[in-house]
Amino acid sequence: MKQVIYRNLTSRILSLGFVLLLTFSSSLTAQEGDAEKGKKLYGVNCASCHKLDKRMTGPALRNVEARLYEDEGLDRAWLNTWIKNSAGLIKSGDAYANKIYKEYNGVAMTAFPQFSDQDISDILAYTAQPKPTPPVIVDNGPIDGGGQGDSTSNELILGALALLFALLAGALVLVNKTLNRFADAKGIDVVVDEKRTPLWKVFAQNQFLVLVTTILFLLASAYFVYGAFMSVGVDQGYEPVQPIHYSHRIHAGENAIDCKYCHSSARVSKHSGIPSLNICMNCHKSIGAVADATQAEGINEYGVDYNSEIQKLYKAVGWDEDTQSYTGETSPVKWIRIHNLPDFAYFNHSQHVSVAGVECQTCHGPVEEMEIMYQHSPLTMGWCINCHRETNVKVEGNEYYTKIHEELSKKYGVEQLTAAQMGGLECGKCHY
Repeated sequence: MKQVIYRNLTSRILSLGFVLLLTFSSSLTAQEGDAEKGKKLYGVNCASCHKLDKRMTGPALRNVEARLYEDEGLDRAWLNTWIKNSAGLIKSGDAYANKIYKEYNGVAMTAFPQFSDQDISDILAYTAQPKPTPPVIVDNGPIDGGGQGDSTSNELILGALALLFALLAGALVLVNKTLNRFADAKGIDVVVDEKRTPLWKVFAQNQFLVLVTTILFLLASAYFVYGAFMSVGVDQGYEPVQPIHYSHRIHAGENAIDCKYCHSSARVSKHSGIPSLNICMNCHKSIGAVADATQAEGINEYGVDYNSEIQKLYKAVGWDEDTQSYTGETSPVKWIRIHNLPDFAYFNHSQHVSVAGVECQTCHGPVEEMEIMYQHSPLTMGWCINCHRETNVKVEGNEYYTKIHEELSKKYGVEQLTAAQMGGLECGKCHY
C-alpha cells in the first residue's frame, strides 16, 4: 500500500514539475522580443531622444539591457519599471535612477505606461542587435558629370582615326614620289601647271568682295561685342562651392522641407535671408549622421561626405556631440551669395511670395533636385519684364487686389489681369 501511495505521489510531483517547466518556458518565450516590431516601436517612441550608438537627449541604447546587468546588476524588471514610470522610480530613491536623472541635466524620461512587457521585450531585442556593417563605398574616381567610360572610348576612336589619316597621307606622299621616279626612268615629261595668281590676290583686287566682306566682318563683330556687353553682370549657372555643403536635393526634395521654413523672412521681408545655424540645429541636434545608404550615395555619386559636413556645422555653432551641450566656442560661416541683383534694382520677396503667391521654383528653378545650389534664371531686366507680361495676378481670395482688380478689369475689359496691366512695367516699380 505504501509503495502505491509513493508511486502516485511521485507521479504527481513529476506532473506538477512538468507543468511548471512548460509555464516557465512559455514565459521565457513570451519575453523573447521581435526585433522588427521593436524597430517600429523604437522609431515612434524612442528615436526622438535616443540613438543606438551615440548620446543624445538620453543615453545610447545599443545592448542597454546587457550593459545595465553587467555594470549595475540591474535586471529586466528594473528596466520595465524605468520605462513605464521613470519619475516614480526616481522618487523612490533608486540610486541608479537618480544618477541618470542628474547626469542628463534633470530631464525626466517620458513615461510609457501603455507599453506591455512584450512591447519592451521587442524594443530591447531591437537594441540588442549587432551594429550593422556600413556599406562599401566605391571609389569611382573624380566626378566629371559624364560617363568616364564613354569619354575614354571617344578618345580611343579619335586617336585611331588620326592615326589612319596620318598613314593615308604618308601613303599618298610615297605614291607621288614613286610615280615621279617612274616617269624620270621612262623619260616621260611631267606636265606642270602654269603658275596662277594666288587666290588672296584675286580677292584683294575685287573691290566688291572686299566691301561685302568688310561689312559682314563689322556686323559679326558688333553682334559678338553686343553679346559680351549684355552678359556683364549676368551670372546664370553660377554654382560656387560653399564652406559647408548643403544638399537642397536631400532637404527640400527627399525630406520635403518647405523652403520658407529656412528662408522664413521671404514671407515678410524684401530679402529671403540666409537662415541662421540655429535653424539647422533644430534638426541636426538630433541628427549627427546620415543613414549609411545616404552616406554611400553622397560619396559615390557626388563626392561629398555628408557626416563630415555635419561636423563642420557642429564646430561652427560650438556643439559638443558627446556632452550634448554648447561650448560657446563659435566661428562664423562665410556663405557665398549666389543670387545678387544690382543695387539700382528693387525686388521684394514678400510682395511676390505672400501677396502674389509666386512659387520659389518660378525664379530659383527645381531647387528640390539640386545637390549644389546654382543660379537657375538670368535675373535680367528682360526676363523680369517678360514674366510681368505673361503672369496673371492672383486676385481670387486676395483682398489686397480687390478694388484695383475691379477698376482695371473695367478699363481693359478682361477677367484676368497681368502684372504688366497693373503697372508692372513702370520704371519706378523697380528703379527708385
